[in-house]
This record gives sequence, C-alpha cells and structure tokens, in this order.
Amino acid sequence: MTTTILGISSGFHDAAVSLINTDGEILFAGHAERYSKVKHDRYINDDLISDALERIPIGSLLEVVYYENIYKKKARQLYSGQLTDFTSEPFSVYAHIKKYAPVFAQTIYDYCIQVSTVDHHQSHAAAGFQTSPYNRATVVVIDAIGEWDTISIWGAQYNNNQAVYKKLWSQKYPHSIGLLYSAFTKRLGLRPMDEEYILMGMAGWGEPKYTVDIHDRFVGYDYLTLQDNVHVGINDHYLSDAKDFDIACSIQAEAESMIGAVMRKAADFAWSDNLVYMGGVALNCSANRLLGAYFNNVWIMPNPGDAGSSLGAAAFRLKRRLNWTNAYLGRDIPGPYPVNDILNELDSNKIVGVASGCAEFGPRALGNRSLLADPRGPEIKDRVNEIKRRQKFRPFAPVILAEMADQYFDMPPGWDRSPYMQTVALCKYPTKYPAIVHCDGTSRVQTVEADGSGIRQLLEAWYARTGCPMLLNTSLNIRGEPMVNDRADADRFEQLYKVKVCS
Repeated sequence: MTTTILGISSGFHDAAVSLINTDGEILFAGHAERYSKVKHDRYINDDLISDALERIPIGSLLEVVYYENIYKKKARQLYSGQLTDFTSEPFSVYAHIKKYAPVFAQTIYDYCIQVSTVDHHQSHAAAGFQTSPYNRATVVVIDAIGEWDTISIWGAQYNNNQAVYKKLWSQKYPHSIGLLYSAFTKRLGLRPMDEEYILMGMAGWGEPKYTVDIHDRFVGYDYLTLQDNVHVGINDHYLSDAKDFDIACSIQAEAESMIGAVMRKAADFAWSDNLVYMGGVALNCSANRLLGAYFNNVWIMPNPGDAGSSLGAAAFRLKRRLNWTNAYLGRDIPGPYPVNDILNELDSNKIVGVASGCAEFGPRALGNRSLLADPRGPEIKDRVNEIKRRQKFRPFAPVILAEMADQYFDMPPGWDRSPYMQTVALCKYPTKYPAIVHCDGTSRVQTVEADGSGIRQLLEAWYARTGCPMLLNTSLNIRGEPMVNDRADADRFEQLYKVKVCS
C-alpha cells in the first residue's frame, strides 16, 4: 500500500492542509477558510481534514508534518515581546491539532501516526522547488517572518532523485521586507497580513514622491536591512500630508528596490539561472515583472504564502519531486465544465459565475471558482465592481489563450507565460479591453495552455464565437468571505448578487 503524508499550516494566518503520497502525487490541498467560512482563518478544522482524508484509507497515513518549528517561533516571540500569555496557544503540534481539530487528533492517537515539524523557510523552499520543473535552482524566500528568518536564499538540486537544499544566505528578524510592506498597509488604513494586494492596486494611481523619504527613514543603505523594527507598525501620522495613492506608489517602488537587492545577491551566488521564488512577498505581481532581469527562468508556485507551506512541509519530508500538473487540488464539484451554459449567460448578461471541478489551491481564482465577464464593454468593470462591492480603483485580471498572449500584452522578460496570474504586463490595446486594464496600462495576466482544462475549452469556444481570446476573471466570493467552495456557497452567491453560477 502506498503511504501518505499530511502537511499542515496553522496558527498564524491562512491555515491549510495538503495530502501527498510517497509516489509524489498531490492528492488534495485546501484552505481552512473555505470550510469555516472565516476569511483568512488561522486554524485548521476537522471538516477540511476530513475532506482530505476521504481520498485515502486512513491506515495509509504515515506522518503529519507541521510547517514550522513551534519552539523556535515561541523563542522569537519571547525575544520580541510578543509572547506574554504562555497559556493561549499550545506548545506542541499535537496539542495544537487537538485544540482545533479534535476528531483528527483522536485519529492520530488511535493509529499512532507520527507528528513532526520542519522549519518555516524550509517549507516555503520545498513547496516551490519540488513543484518546479527544474532539477537545479536558486530558491529565494521572502516573507514577513518565519521563526527567525525573513529572507533566505537556497541552492536546491536533486541528487539521486532526492531534493537537497543548501542555505546560501539568510536575513533575520526584524529586518523584513514583508513587515515593512505590511506596516505601510496598516498606515493606509488597510488590514495588514490581508489587504497588501489593495495597497499594490493603489500604487498604480499614485506617484513615487516619497520613495527617498521612506528609504532614508526606514531602510539600510544596502536595501537588505531596516533601521527600525516595524513589526508593530509605523506612526499613523507619518507623511500625514501625503495622498494615500502616492504613499502606496512610494512604498511599492521601495519594496521593488529591496526585492531587487535580494535577487542580485541570489544571482551572485551563480548557483543556477533558474529561480524559484516563494513566501508571501512573491504574491506581489507588480514586483514580479522585474524578476527576468536577474534569472532566465522563473517559477512561483501559485500558493507561495503560508497556506502553500502545508504542501511544502509534506514535500520537504518526502524529499522527492512532486507531480505538479495544476492548482486544482481542493473540494470537487463534480461534472463536466459547463462551457455552453457559461457562453449563453455571457451572451445575454455579459457576466457569469462558474463553480465547477476542484477548487484552486491559492488565493487566486483560475477558472474553477471564478466570476467571468466580457472584457470589451466600457461598463463591465463598474458592473463587476458593483457585484463584488469593492473599491473602484482596483483592477481586474484577464484570462487568455496562452499562444495569443503576446499579441495583446507586452509580457516582461522571463514571463512568456503566466498561468497563475503572477505578473503584470502592458496591454497593447487598452481602449479595446477597458475592463481588464489598470490605470497604469498594465494587466495581471493569466495564460491558459492547450491543456484540456475547462477554462481552456471555454476560452476556445468564446474565441470561436466572438474573435476575443480573453475574458475578465476574478474570484467568486461574497465580500468579506472566502471563495465559493461547494454548490451551497454558489447558491448563496446567486441569491445575494443575482448572478447565475454555472456548475
């Protein structure tokens, strides 16, 4: 019997679990929030784990692996003054599971399943490298904070089919690009560790008037250190006379310079021309457009933040390459992809939801839990914003046939394809497709290969019918809630927003 490993990320934000077998197959990967319906839920739950374990005989579960070292993390929290209550959170992985997923904890006890941990940045590195197409790669991890590391650079390769990692360099707390960006997120009245993507969208509307001021006030001369610990945020009155859009643009520009300094340092090790980039900062698609200046090839696993580390924890323990094919790894809504129903709804109403197949693993809808729209109409963006009930300055993404992307977008170096919406590109015809172009002329592009997927079949049929090879694509969710997970969620969306959701 093939054995399996369950990886867990839980306790900080965006809890998730992933299930792999010892042949390297990914059997399941899903987010806790989509079961609890609590946005960015920090903790695992029994419903999520039950969904994962339905795919295996329970006797095949060999090990449970947690995504970071709890004791090292507690030591850092004690050092930073964060740990003042020693009773609120458990000090062992099993105790954590028992508190938040008691049914699964009993299963661990009954079957004597081994429980272990790996370090936070090891989980990030493994989630990226062992899903990548490379045999050898430079791995860069940039996040807010792990146990102590905030940036790490690794040399990764396979020796006799076993993944081997060599840490080449790391930066320690409190010097953190992620914490600095989150501090400015809070300064702009947004929720840190949640709404950084809104700050990124705001940046396109501003000018980088305060980049030098931010650098001189907060950043070291080498762009790799900070002058102050910004973990608790920055003064709410800093740049009090500045426009929020200009502050956003300025911190985005400074963050790009800091990320560039990390990438130059990583490239200088000359380990590989292949880059694997992970950690929450890797979700900054505006900064990602610059990665091709340092490496020839780029891979970012579509869930590079802490939730993706549930997969990384299991992968690091397994050591072998995972059979990565796509990000559709979560809850399944069975049945054929409803191409004709979607086309008919687009014809009549221009906007339609789809909830079909396995849910995406990661923060971005890629066609299976999406709100889709015709990108050509001048009124479409406002209509979708009204449905989503979100700020009008935020952009929407296009999903396009991969072979036609370069006809419509100037893809940045290193990004001839972008299957997971991980970079931005200049749109060549912004007036023709106003619904998917940001104010700075860029679009966060999702390309779809001829892979037989449902979204590919839909795009082919849409192109044949209209001559337009793309659609607007945004996540199917009710404001303040996670993405639709099952058909019951889809029905709620229909009732609240009066938009048909096809399954």
